[in-house]
Amino acid sequence: MDKLILVRHSETEGQHEDSPLTKLGVRQAQMLSSFLEQSGYDIHRIISSPFLRSVETIKPFAQKKGIEIELDERLEERILSHTPLDDWEEVLYDTFKDPDLKMAGGESSTEAKERVLSLVGELEDEPGNVILVTHGNLLALLLQKYKREFGFDEWKRLSRPDIFLVQKQGGDYTVERIWQE
Repeated sequence: MDKLILVRHSETEGQHEDSPLTKLGVRQAQMLSSFLEQSGYDIHRIISSPFLRSVETIKPFAQKKGIEIELDERLEERILSHTPLDDWEEVLYDTFKDPDLKMAGGESSTEAKERVLSLVGELEDEPGNVILVTHGNLLALLLQKYKREFGFDEWKRLSRPDIFLVQKQGGDYTVERIWQE
């Protein structure tokens, strides 16, 4: 692929897979659409997490451009645990330090990263520009492929929405945060 555009969803009402965007999130999705349109990138494919908040985030742009939104479960947010965690942020921090740490019923950072990288691997030899729409934790893990130092602190600084541009230049990948709030 020529350019990989990684998008984190807009503000949402909750963390459940069917949680819709907030009113602000809907406005953010419209701003994201305008931003992508003005960027001038010729987008060939849009692949999104099937979670409602991801689809709603990219839908205005996809509709404007007449591009089908493909759903791929490999872009779903990583599940830390199947039981609620009061200290989920501490646990998340620990999973950045120990990528093989796994809570009951959850997915380790290593497992989540392998899942999303299997999708990226399929796209690498495909021509054109691709947008992937996903969630904060999975986005941070994916960005580690291109920027090894991307960790917990960088995850905390992600905005909703957020956009990163990944492209290959001279055999190396470059990563640039292109979203401006």
